[in-house]
This record gives sequence, structure tokens and C-alpha cells, in this order.
Amino acid sequence: MKAIVYQRDGSRHVLKLEEVERPTPADHEILIKVRAASVNPIDYHLLKHPLLRRVMSAVSKVDFTRPGRDLAGEVEAVGKNVTQFKPRDNVFGTCSGAFAEYACAGESAFAMKPDQVSFEQGASVPVAGLTALQALRDKAKIQPGQKVLINGAAGGVGTFAVQIAKSFGAEVTGVCSTRNVDLVRSIGADHVIHYTQEDFTASGEHYDVIFDLVVNHSFSDHRRVLTSKGIYVGGGALGIDSMIGILTATITQFALSPFVSQKFTNILAKLNQVDLRILGELIKVGKITPVIERRFSLSETAAAVSHVEGKHARGKVIVEVAPA
Repeated sequence: MKAIVYQRDGSRHVLKLEEVERPTPADHEILIKVRAASVNPIDYHLLKHPLLRRVMSAVSKVDFTRPGRDLAGEVEAVGKNVTQFKPRDNVFGTCSGAFAEYACAGESAFAMKPDQVSFEQGASVPVAGLTALQALRDKAKIQPGQKVLINGAAGGVGTFAVQIAKSFGAEVTGVCSTRNVDLVRSIGADHVIHYTQEDFTASGEHYDVIFDLVVNHSFSDHRRVLTSKGIYVGGGALGIDSMIGILTATITQFALSPFVSQKFTNILAKLNQVDLRILGELIKVGKITPVIERRFSLSETAAAVSHVEGKHARGKVIVEVAPA
């Protein structure tokens, strides 16, 4: 089978399309014929930062040596102990090595794809959708009528977050560049701030929840625009280029947050089959429409990763492995 591989650390240029052996599912695994995969910032960060790759592999017990995480496709074969899926089932979820014609993963990493959800839409969901859902529902404890600001509203996680916040009944403000104002408004934002023209931390507005996917303001800036019991959820650590930047932001928040009335926390999405089903259902009934900006073929995966690395992608970028 054809798959994207890399033999050394570096930029997207180390990604190569090669012929490799097709994987065989273990007893609790399913073999998936990949129809579509999507690119996440984690894909290029793992290329450039081998230490990050080793730490994440150790913490999560997941193999991060094969590029690609999110995918949707058709079950080709199942291990002898698999109970949830059978061959020809359409599924979406996450595993290592998604940029390939076939991929193997444990059955708990996948959910059935509703018929109303396309393979491209299914592939766009796992990392971005789970991050947005778990940040707003679990970390922020979002409630109807709350004022929620999403900094980075036009990106992969941001476009899910705007729609999920609206589905909870929140009043949503999205922060984005001028070229993305119409997009963010079209997916449900009540208010849109162009960061090139206005600084949301100097607007005089106060928010019950800030979901920050950019991390371009200080701890004190965020405190100033949160309500007295407001919650800040940071989800943009992987948007910071340097490990020093990640550590500085995290240490500052950890050191100062115990002394203020607002709550400061971060989100690292956890794979959750139930949440995958919830997101699939939200798409099925039309409460979420994944935003897909561009599509690349499997042989163009390096270009797809480069496009996301440029940090100006709108919504999700898809790798079409076996288009319908």
C-alpha cells in the first residue's frame, strides 16, 4: 500500500510517499481503508520537535512515529475480539499513520459515521472537534446565555468551537483576521472582532468564557476582560512556535492563577468514543457543519501540512486518500 512516511526529524520536506506493507489488525483492532484524512497543527510540530513526540508518546501510550491522526474510511477487516464493527462499516476516528491507504487502530478509537456525514467531514472531526467540545463543555462548563469569546475562530478548532458554543445557547464573539469575518459570521458568531483592527482585551467588554487558540495576550490582559468568575481555557499551546514559549505561558498561568477569582486552565483533548458519536450526531442534525478549506491528494500531503503550518488555514485541510 502507499503511505506517507518520514525517516528523520525536520520540516514537512521529510514526508515522502512510499510503498509499505499493509498492516494487519491485532485481536482488538480494526483495519480501515482510508477514504479521507485531515491535517492538524500537531502533525508539523511532531516533525520539528522530536522531544515533544517522545513526551506525547510516553504520556498517551500512542505511537506518534507515523504521520497523520484523523481519518474516516471503511472497515476492511477486524481482529478476532472486535465486537463493535464489522467489514464494510463506515467509521471515523483517530490513529497513528492516517496518511495512508490503510490504517490499524483499536476499535475504541472509532465511531460509526452517520450516513449523512461525508468521509471528508468525518475526517475533519476528531482532534479539532473533540478539543472544542471538551474545552467548552468540560473545562468551561458553558451555560446558555453566557458570553463566550473564541480567539482564533476561523481555524480548525475555532470553527467547531463557534458552532458548539452556539448549540449550547451562548452569545459568541469570534476573533479572526479581516478576510475571515464573513466566514465566522456565517457559522453563527453573534459578534466578530477583526484582530487587525481591534484588540479584544482593550474593548471594555467582559466575557464569561475565553477559549484561546492563539495565545497572543498576557495573563493580565485576559483577567481584565473576564468576568469576576470567568473561565479562561487555553487551547493554543501548539500554536506557539518555541518550546520556551509554551513553557513560559504555562508556568505564568500556573503560578498566578491560584491568586485570582477567575479560573485559568488548558485543554488537551482526550480520545472519547462517546464524544465522537456526539459530534457525529451534531453534524447529522445540522447543528455543526465542518468548515473545509482545501483538499490535497495523498501524494500532496507535504503541501497540505505546509499549508496548515502557515497558520492561515480556514477550518480544516483534507487529504483525499480514496475520494468517492
